[in-house]
Amino acid sequence: MHLLVVSHSCATAINQQFYADLQQVTGWEITLLVPGNWINEYGKPIASQWPGFHGRIIYRDVWKSGNIILHAYRGSMKRLLTDVNPDVIYVNHEPYAVATAQIFWANRRSIARPIGFYSCQNIVKKYPPPFRWTESFVYRQSSFSFPITASVDAVHRAKGYLGPSTLMPLGLDPSVYHRHDDNTWIRSDLGAEPGQVLLGFLGRFVPEKGLATLLNALAKIRHLNWQLALIGAGPFETELRRLIDQLSLSDRVTLRGYIPHPDAPKYFSAFDVTLLPSETQPNWKEQFGRVILESLACGTSVIGSNSGEIGTLVNELGGGLVFPERDANALAAAIAQLIESNSLRMSLAQNGQQKVLESYTTKILAARFAQTIEGAAKAGVEKNQ
Repeated sequence: MHLLVVSHSCATAINQQFYADLQQVTGWEITLLVPGNWINEYGKPIASQWPGFHGRIIYRDVWKSGNIILHAYRGSMKRLLTDVNPDVIYVNHEPYAVATAQIFWANRRSIARPIGFYSCQNIVKKYPPPFRWTESFVYRQSSFSFPITASVDAVHRAKGYLGPSTLMPLGLDPSVYHRHDDNTWIRSDLGAEPGQVLLGFLGRFVPEKGLATLLNALAKIRHLNWQLALIGAGPFETELRRLIDQLSLSDRVTLRGYIPHPDAPKYFSAFDVTLLPSETQPNWKEQFGRVILESLACGTSVIGSNSGEIGTLVNELGGGLVFPERDANALAAAIAQLIESNSLRMSLAQNGQQKVLESYTTKILAARFAQTIEGAAKAGVEKNQ
């Protein structure tokens, strides 16, 4: 089996770990097509290779680098498919994205190998032409799909997708995401004093992440022994700093900029509680909540809002508390509960960590992925006989 994977997310090296595990599980030949000039949401160039991935990586520059929906690969994709000659093509993009349509169209003009897509689209949206047309085209051409959750699958069914689908949540490598006990220096750097409960947020600073609600919640429990670390960057940072000053929380909140993905487990391990207070917007709600898995794998409990899939995932894993989004009083109560009970924090973390390792490792998900790809390849052979 030779699988071609088209993925902008694999410009971030750690995301190639899934395909490294897939190689180990199956022995397949795997080629990744990755944007060579991709920049992340923080404006940084990131294309690199994960040490554990031993397949071929084709770096091809794209137009609209950094734009997940509008980027497109430069050069002839039909010629690239002919040169690579895979048995199956997996496009790790939304079905309405430009790069998805580009690869699907090139495949149709070639020898029409089995091809499928991935999606996190959890709100039914009617896109304007040509995106609506290309989405329908991708639906018709797909031999398989990998929705991240059941609600995403329901969205595609509502929009007309009739093909096979296999739920494919995000996963992680427990050899990367695990507890780091030597984290005293990180806690100190983040402003936490000995015995103080360190609350942490790691992600983009944007309004939909609920950081304003978080700060207002913490202002209600300033009498408790906590310190907050906000790690990341984004357009909301100026407003965030203004709100911190307005609430007189400057001595209780530490802001740190972007950290590389490989360093994230050390920070999750340093937190006592990881916070994910996301807030649904008219055109967005939390699609999964990957930091929930990452935090629990590192032995740290979580508190999340009920935006999108967060509440479902937290409750499934039993690794934390859920509060109604935008409710600062409820969030304050949940944080206070975990600040005041070390045993509850530890119990939630242990429960969640165990379930993550049972169901959400990349090797477990790779085996599920492989079964679907093999089925598509077999159906493709039978169709052409």
